Amino acid sequence: MRAYNDIYLHDASNKFGSMMDYATNDCGYDGDYYLLMFIASGLARQFERGNPRVIAGMSGVGLAVEAIRTVVGALPMAESSGIGYRSAEFWGGWALAHYQWYTAKSFREILRFLPFSIVLEMYPTLHEADITKFYDVATRIYARECTQISLKRAREAAGLSQSQLAAEADVSLRSIQMYEQKKKDINKAQALTLTKIARVLGCEVEDLLESDGIAQPIQP
Repeated sequence: MRAYNDIYLHDASNKFGSMMDYATNDCGYDGDYYLLMFIASGLARQFERGNPRVIAGMSGVGLAVEAIRTVVGALPMAESSGIGYRSAEFWGGWALAHYQWYTAKSFREILRFLPFSIVLEMYPTLHEADITKFYDVATRIYARECTQISLKRAREAAGLSQSQLAAEADVSLRSIQMYEQKKKDINKAQALTLTKIARVLGCEVEDLLESDGIAQPIQP
């Protein structure tokens, strides 16, 4: 079930686009890094839940300012240039907000397979197309990424071998191997085991869990 009615989608996605434009073009943040800040600030979760204050009551610049202030502990000094609708970063944020609404997945889950840098690569070919084209491409990417093991992807991103991860997390090497080979279901692993692995890899426990299927739209 979607968190908010589609009548709010136009404004919500435009705010998200303005937020990304301000955070990247005016404040100078890398888009992927800023979105991690947005998630860490708690605003992503409120956006996903359709909090009226976030999706309707705040401007895009206001969202970015609050996220940065919450995480960094200081207000950004940059003024908004007003590039807005003309930037690739605006479109990227706009498209991500649409896709989050369409699938009802969390931004954290979406960004695991569709980082902002990849979204920006779609801009030249998709920014003038109907948003459903973006839905189709994003879903194909998700289907491809779902064939990869989350643990293996996170481990390789951290630059660790299986044996190094096992040693640092104090988890048996055999367990790491069996999780990556899908001979053991990591979704059923003990919470302590997942916590230790996540701490070493610098990720959240949920980042290690395997998705059950391909991203699909939520039926209205």
